[in-house]
Amino acid sequence: MLGYATFRAVLQLAYIRPSLYIRRVLQQYPWQLLTGVPRGRNKHPAVQEDEMWLELPNPERPEEQIPLLFLSGMRTFWWMRRFGTARTKPELKAQIEPLWFAGDPRFIAVIAAGSRSGRAPRRLHLLYQLTATGRRGVAPIDWDAGPEALERARRSGAHVPAPVSPHPHVHPR
Repeated sequence: MLGYATFRAVLQLAYIRPSLYIRRVLQQYPWQLLTGVPRGRNKHPAVQEDEMWLELPNPERPEEQIPLLFLSGMRTFWWMRRFGTARTKPELKAQIEPLWFAGDPRFIAVIAAGSRSGRAPRRLHLLYQLTATGRRGVAPIDWDAGPEALERARRSGAHVPAPVSPHPHVHPR
């Protein structure tokens, strides 16, 4: 019993940092209910990593779909079962339809399944682009986002390129 309690405590400690990011995202972006979101468990053709993925519209160009990956972690198993395969029961897939979404798929986002009543989100999960993590060797990308979108993403915890300031006017002396 003590071993299991220790294991669960370590799992909860590992979730502190993502939960702080989730809070920051939810402070910046409202929840949206999305239906028919393309998703898959196989490698997405537009990315190198072989992870589960969702495709969400670019907020500034809705015709462009942006893949968001479920980077490997302890809390992805529940989602993996609902993404399913051709043999997955429809009842499982229905648990994430509609999908609760908050964020900007170009940088960082939170997804959730609906509660039994469908009125509240549950099973919150943080998703982010690798370029928005701030890891060494991974340069941030601006995705042609406007300055307001970049600032909002920055406030939500994403690492985005610094705004390009106009060249100062040089006065001749």
